[in-house]
Formats: sequence, structure tokens, C-alpha cells
Amino acid sequence: MNGLSSFPRVRLGQFPTPLEALPRLTQVLGGPTLWVKRDDFVGPAMGGNKTRKLEFLLGEAQARGAQVVATFGGLQSNFARQLGAGARALGLEAHCFYFAPRPARPEGNLLLLKLLGAHLHFIPFGQSDEPSMTIEQATRLVRWIVRLTPSLWGRRVHFIPAGGHTAIGCLGYVLAAMETEEQLRERGIERATVVTAAGTGGTLAGLLAGFHLLNSSHALLGIDVGKLWREFPASIAALATEICALLGEPHEFRADPSTGSGVPLIERTYVGQAYARPTPAAIDALRLAARQEGLVLDPVYTSKAMAGLIDLVKRGRWGANDHVVFLHTGGMPAVWAYGRWPMADGG
Repeated sequence: MNGLSSFPRVRLGQFPTPLEALPRLTQVLGGPTLWVKRDDFVGPAMGGNKTRKLEFLLGEAQARGAQVVATFGGLQSNFARQLGAGARALGLEAHCFYFAPRPARPEGNLLLLKLLGAHLHFIPFGQSDEPSMTIEQATRLVRWIVRLTPSLWGRRVHFIPAGGHTAIGCLGYVLAAMETEEQLRERGIERATVVTAAGTGGTLAGLLAGFHLLNSSHALLGIDVGKLWREFPASIAALATEICALLGEPHEFRADPSTGSGVPLIERTYVGQAYARPTPAAIDALRLAARQEGLVLDPVYTSKAMAGLIDLVKRGRWGANDHVVFLHTGGMPAVWAYGRWPMADGG
């Protein structure tokens, strides 16, 4: 994959991120050997996995002479927070759009974005617990809204879809696949399952393309944490296909996970009521990881993914000789926006 070096890239993080054992959690759950890939350690404004995508996305923005970068997402979007920080480090202005009423006071990621001087736009379209659009349809809609925003008229605006859901952005996770492959090889692990939260699906798509291009023996599993998009697996498959084409090694992925090139995504099962609404199992998982390993998850993304992993271990998906790598994608600032949830209770 030498073609990766031909894409513009800015350096925002230190790589590789650590791969750490989780011995106490492994013992408590009594299943496979558990590991955590610490992508929460990397990048600006309290870090997170979006740094990998932003290195390429902001590199592209710089190469195009942008003055402004714009994106959209949920109120506790980690991508928006890291975009705001990365943009400031490069002298760019950041605009973030939300389809929700303006909160009475900014908390968590919104508070950090205000501190960074990002411009926040709240458009209360109304929210539903069921997805009404594909991510591609939502992207086209917001692109149109950005073009109609008076404060951006006459500016050189580089628009980036939610979560960096583009082939360029996902190149960061092709590199992450290479990095993870090497770290597992160093530990003598020939086959593992990498488990990640799936919000917009770009992380899963980048890993899917990366492990395919490496002809890797490792497996992937995405845990849907949002119930945000219609036809979500099809969007991930299309994005992974585009990534391979971008790198000059065409391969077609399919939505159906039962096919050889299917998208390994568990939809809806661990989401609960909706995106950004913690489930009791997610709160239990957040508390368990903190008290067994000192590992702080977040209430929006990683706690739901960890809840899924824990449930699958209990159901016997993996045996005692297997290895499972939990990709910690970050998001801890959201903890401060969920003080009303009983995260610290329970003994």
C-alpha cells in the first residue's frame, strides 16, 4: 500500500497507539484473552480515534486552500470536537452543524468546541428514534445547508461528512489496520477479532479495507451504537469498496455479513432506545471497565460497544484460546455531559 504516501497529510498524533492487555477483565469475564487498542490516547483536545481520519482530511483541506472546514454530527460528536481542535492548529475556522435545539448550556464536547472558538449551528429539524435517511442522503442535505449559510458565503469552505465518512478520511484506518497487524504479530497472535463501535461506519470501513489489502487472518466486528442511518451496512460496504479503488487495488464489499466480503456489523442489538442514550448494560460496562482496569469509556460510543463485547463473551462467541481486541475510540469528554446517569453508583 505504498500509494498512501501520495495523499496530503498533516501530523496531529503520535503513532502507533498502544496495544495493552486487559488481564483483570479477562479473568472476570472468563472467556477469551482481551486486549485494548488505545486510540483514545492520540490527538488534540483530549484525543480520540478521529485523529487518524483528520490527518488526511485536513491535509486535503490545506491542499485545496480552504479557509473554513465544516461538518455535522450529534451533540456529543467526537469528530466535531477533534475537527475544531485540528482546524485551529492549522489556522482554519471550524463550523459544526447539529440537527437539534441549542442546549441551555454547552457540556462535554460542545463545551470544548466553544473553548476552541468553533462556530456552532443548531437546526432543530426534530429528531426520531428511527433512521429516516442514509448517511449519503444526510450528507447531501447538510452540504446544501452549508452552501446556504450566509456567514460562509464567499469563503473557501471544505465540507467533511459526519465522522469523516469519506474514502480519504478512512485512509487513516487503513494505516491503523497495518499498525494493529504488526502489533499482534509481535505478540505471536495469529488470529484475533477486533471489536469497534460503529457510529458513522468509517472506522469499520477503513479497517475492513485495510485488513483485506493486507490479506490478514484477523477478523472484525462492528457494534452499531446509534441506529442512525438507513441501509447502514450498504453504506459501509460502498465506502470500503471506494477505499480499495482509491488505493488502486479494486475489491467489492457487500452488505451481507454472510458473504466472504460482507460487512461484519451487529445492528440495533446493543443500541437501546437511540443514539446518545445510554443503556443500563452500557453503564454497567463503563463501570466494570473502570473498576477492573482503570479504563475510562464514554457513555455514547465505547460503553455500548463494550456492552456488546461482554454479552458476546457470555454467550460463548469466543473460546478461552481466542484473542479479542477492543478498539478504544475515545470520547471521554462526553462523560461530563452525562452526570445525571448513575455511572458512579453500584458498589
